[in-house]
Amino acid sequence: MTTMPTTEAAEAASAIDRRSTAPMYDQLRQLILDGISRDGLQPGDPLPGEHRLCEQYGVSRTVVRQALAQLEHEGVVERIKGKGTFVAPPRTSESLVHTLVGLFDEVQRRGGHVRSDVLRHEVIDADAEVAAALELEPRSPVVILTRLRHVDGQAWSLSTTWMPLDVGASTLDADLRDSSLYALLADSGVVATHGVRSAEATVASREQAALLGVSAGSALLRLRSVSRDESGRPIEFFVAYHRGDRSRFEFRLGTDSSQGALVHVPAPREASA
Repeated sequence: MTTMPTTEAAEAASAIDRRSTAPMYDQLRQLILDGISRDGLQPGDPLPGEHRLCEQYGVSRTVVRQALAQLEHEGVVERIKGKGTFVAPPRTSESLVHTLVGLFDEVQRRGGHVRSDVLRHEVIDADAEVAAALELEPRSPVVILTRLRHVDGQAWSLSTTWMPLDVGASTLDADLRDSSLYALLADSGVVATHGVRSAEATVASREQAALLGVSAGSALLRLRSVSRDESGRPIEFFVAYHRGDRSRFEFRLGTDSSQGALVHVPAPREASA
């Protein structure tokens, strides 16, 4: 029985197999992954350009773009217009969807650091959506808190929180740049015990993109949450936009159906003329 020389075996393992039933773009995707691992590439390291990949593997630019698009979707690479393709920073797993934990506490638990730029923190009149979420009369006074959150020095999420005035009043003079809102509320005797939190895909507006350091139209994950205290009273309503290339949300699954539910949200009706 003959064996292929090591160099020939290596070359075969790093080539597109045109007899394979696997699509060429998927083979190329795996070859790029293998190359990142083999060469010990780190986040921020450049990858070969499209033209170089075409020449190296004997494939069309369409195949190359399909492979890179899949890797970008998986969070392995990031493509920067006018600069090239680079190894992406690893996405951080978060459990914010299925637990009443805040970003500050979640990141601190895994040894990271959250810093917040407080963009707005004041008392306003609740609009219809906020009033409904907090079960208040329209135009009731509420505290609004908008923060641009940075995790380990990188822009991560843009969140706006609304609280009934008697709940949020204690936060107005607090420095929330390097502290937890939930911890601050707990010090005032306000503790969230249950609530409803949802997540949906969306894209960045121009304003959101400028703050988060992404291109307009980039993928974001929107979290919407209402938290209640032990008596069932809403104490907080927030909407947060997380960068899709930085976060990966994980869900703990079990046989207990009370842990979560799939909710169908009907498409909004068009307004009457």
